[in-house]
Amino acid sequence: MIADQSNVIEYGWRRLLVTLAVSLATLLEIVDSTIVNVALPTIQGNMGATIDQAAWVVTGYIIANVVVIPLTPWLQRRFGRKQYYAASIIGFTVASMLCGISTTFEELVLWRIVQGLFGGGLISTSQAILQETFPPREIGKGQAIFSLGVIIGPTLGPTIGGIITDQLSWRWVFFINLMPGIIAALLTILLLRNPEKPQHLPVDVPGVALLAVGIGSLQYVLEQGERNDWFADPIIVAMTAVAVLGLAAFTIWELFFAKDPVVDLHILRNRGVAAGSLLGMTLGISLYGSVLILPQFVQSILGFTATLSGEQIFVRAIAIGVLTPLAAALATKGKIDTRLQIFAGFLLIAISSALQATVTTTQSSFWTFGAALVVGGIGLSQIFVPLSMTLFRAAPPREVPKVAAFFNLARQLGGSVATAILVTIVDRRDAFHYALLAGTATLHRAPIAQYLSHATPLQLYELLHGQALTLAFADTAWWTAIISAVLAPLVFLMRRPRAAAGPVPAE
Repeated sequence: MIADQSNVIEYGWRRLLVTLAVSLATLLEIVDSTIVNVALPTIQGNMGATIDQAAWVVTGYIIANVVVIPLTPWLQRRFGRKQYYAASIIGFTVASMLCGISTTFEELVLWRIVQGLFGGGLISTSQAILQETFPPREIGKGQAIFSLGVIIGPTLGPTIGGIITDQLSWRWVFFINLMPGIIAALLTILLLRNPEKPQHLPVDVPGVALLAVGIGSLQYVLEQGERNDWFADPIIVAMTAVAVLGLAAFTIWELFFAKDPVVDLHILRNRGVAAGSLLGMTLGISLYGSVLILPQFVQSILGFTATLSGEQIFVRAIAIGVLTPLAAALATKGKIDTRLQIFAGFLLIAISSALQATVTTTQSSFWTFGAALVVGGIGLSQIFVPLSMTLFRAAPPREVPKVAAFFNLARQLGGSVATAILVTIVDRRDAFHYALLAGTATLHRAPIAQYLSHATPLQLYELLHGQALTLAFADTAWWTAIISAVLAPLVFLMRRPRAAAGPVPAE
């Protein structure tokens, strides 16, 4: 237990360098979760992998990542936060190098899984470090810095990935991690201080095993479900059953039988923490959903290059970067209810997605989506810092690592849920719209007969398929808008935050 939180507060150049180390480590993990997506087709071609095989470059990483995230508070206590954080950065960096020099596809997947295991220790630990490095009256600054990495990172990933893939080699999407990783590791080893000494804790073997089986199976279902036609595939059915039974058994074991639980689920009895974690999942859906769908649309239908689609998403990043410090200042002053700030942010994301849906056509251009991207950036800038501050103030200081772990796990799972739902919507609505369009594309209609007088049936099929897919992408934007708007009121399940200098005890 942390006896005195003030022993890790930093000032001056030490705070600057610790913040730099944490920011670099955060960007390493967040950017890497999306940068590889752009390079997947190239990796697939160079290594002779099928589409399903290539997907494991992403799936293996994310499964390993989500398994480790809830374990991080226990790992910090067991080995010391400084030691664990430094080991995570070093392990992630070494695994990145090994991914880049892989000579076979199997090697690449193996090192991606290792990279995910170490990456899972970076995000929630980074947030907890910044929460405690800044004095209570300045926690908004620390969370603003962290939020820039978490929210802009998924945007930077496709941008950097597109440039690297177009101009260099896919191997550089991994080699680019080496220098930031080395710098972050050195600064962590030299400057970071432990809030408490390492403790010789017994290993909750059943808890770790059940967590790995349950949450790993859940992530597999979310990642592979649509590719395998969901419950038409017996493997997906079996993995769903394993996920449900594994997580149920994990919950029962941790709550009633474990003497020293590896994950303290009792923290979720705190209404603020539980509601904040649900909102973290909503944030993941809104954030990763838009990053996934728009690049796919502009590249597959509008013919954008990977670089150009990344630059388009970067428009939103600019709005986030400019307005996040202002949102942090507003939340820190305590003059408004931060729940209203968060609620407005989710509504703006809903408006942004609706705007995107209305301008999604086969004739859209780069700046057609400009207004939607800017509005979405404004919305995202108003969520993360107020939500983090409200969440951390709902629990006592000693619970900060646990709160950070649950919040970041929920955000990561939200992103996986968004990916699964939106990819399914694209597939199903594409078939739906194509059936409607094809049903009306008969020779009895004058426009169709006139088109076929100078085109082939194959060209007609390609035209109808492009229109159907465009309508399907528009539908995903509408669904993102609906999800963001419907889940936004969850913020009012959180208690109104007190105008306090720092975290307050949970009620």
